[in-house]
Amino acid sequence: MAEILGNGSVLRVAEALERLGFTGSIRLLSESARSAREAAESLEVEVGQIASSIVFRLPDGSPLLVITSGRHRVDVDLVANGLQVEKLHRADAEYVRLNSGFAIGGVAPVGWSQPATVIIDEALGGYEVIWAAAGHPHAVFPTTYEELVSATKAQPMIVAEH
Repeated sequence: MAEILGNGSVLRVAEALERLGFTGSIRLLSESARSAREAAESLEVEVGQIASSIVFRLPDGSPLLVITSGRHRVDVDLVANGLQVEKLHRADAEYVRLNSGFAIGGVAPVGWSQPATVIIDEALGGYEVIWAAAGHPHAVFPTTYEELVSATKAQPMIVAEH
């Protein structure tokens, strides 16, 4: 597990967390956290406390990061309407890595290699502590809704019908 902390993506997230003044530190999980359910089970928290980072491609080709509660599936039409764009496009693994610097399953909300438009699920605001990926499927970090909004300059939005 120690080799995970030396992983370039995890180091980039650790540096971003320190630079942005986050109070929590990266935690390594023995089990994979590729899905919100897996992460919640490993951390023994509610699935809604998992801040999943989902990447889309906007009509102009630029990246959109949707930080959503693990209890939601992003409603792409709702988000597109909220952003006043015609359509959101699914991002493939190559696009995600090129724009975020992370592989799918470990996309962090901070430490991106390219700038992105960021929105955050308002439902995450209902939790005292939320957990986000830290650049690797076995690495996560604790944070708060307010901390994530501030650090990512995210636009709060309802991203799924409740």
